[in-house]
Amino acid sequence: MLDIPCVIFAGGKSSRMGKDKALLPFGSFQTLTEFQHSRLSKIFKNVYVSCKDKNKFSFNANFIEDDKESDTFAPTAGFIASFKTLKTENFFAISVDSPFVNEEVITSLLDKAHGNNDAIIAKTDQGIQPLCGIYYRSLEPKFQIMQEENNHKLGFLLKESNTKYIYFKDSSLFTNLNYPKEYEEALNKH
Repeated sequence: MLDIPCVIFAGGKSSRMGKDKALLPFGSFQTLTEFQHSRLSKIFKNVYVSCKDKNKFSFNANFIEDDKESDTFAPTAGFIASFKTLKTENFFAISVDSPFVNEEVITSLLDKAHGNNDAIIAKTDQGIQPLCGIYYRSLEPKFQIMQEENNHKLGFLLKESNTKYIYFKDSSLFTNLNYPKEYEEALNKH
């Protein structure tokens, strides 16, 4: 099992889905979050769920709640809370709505985690996958500034940082369930 902590980001607004996708049923699990937590717990020793409010979940996990003062529904608040909670130099970040990112992808990213990078991020022909990669503590001050400036564009942060991108040919592994149609298709695949 992998020593690096894994943080599942499940605190978004899900505006394109029309309902909280973190709470949608998936496979044999009551929620997509529980599905992700269960499968990633077979890969990582420590898995955390970043969210606005842990009380919306009905399963046991290590939750990292965003600062209660923050009304931000962007990953920025989750990164700040994760760095505050975790005492490690880095952690693996993954979005709750990417259920097909597999162990091979994760280990490929971890294999490249050496040198002085601020982040190691997956990339496909569709572009970068900011919520599939390793984030280092060196980015913590930048996340604080982003929060203060109400700028929540991870792509901009990564572009302005020492980021290593790892290319993956199979973009279907990074399918995000943003819309009801994508969710229905994912249920049929699983």
